[in-house]
Amino acid sequence: MSDAFIRTMAEAIAPLPRPASAKWPEGEPYDCFVNQPGAQVLIFAPRGTDHQTEHNRDEAYICVAGKATLEIEGEPRAFAAGDLAWVPKNVPHRFIDVSDDFTTWVAFFG
Repeated sequence: MSDAFIRTMAEAIAPLPRPASAKWPEGEPYDCFVNQPGAQVLIFAPRGTDHQTEHNRDEAYICVAGKATLEIEGEPRAFAAGDLAWVPKNVPHRFIDVSDDFTTWVAFFG
C-alpha cells in the first residue's frame, strides 16, 4: 500500500494550535503532512504574532481561508483566500494582521 492520502481542511486544522514551544508560546500554528527529501507540505494557521523567520528552502503559500498581510523583505502585500505567494529561500518574511480564520498551505522545495 502506498503512502498516498487525502486530508480535508477540517482534518488538517483540527489539531491546531499544537502545544506551545519556545518559538511559539501561543502554540505551534502548523502541522506537517508531507516530509520527504526535497519537499515538505504543512498547514499553517498563525493567530496573533507570526514568529517565523526566513528559511533555507524556497516556499509556496496557498491561502485557503481568511486573509493576512504577507511582509516580504519588509514590504507589505495583501494575501487572501485563493492567492498564491512564492518566497525564495533566505528571504525574510512573515504574516501580519491575520484574520481569525486565516489558513494557508505551505510547500517547501529543495
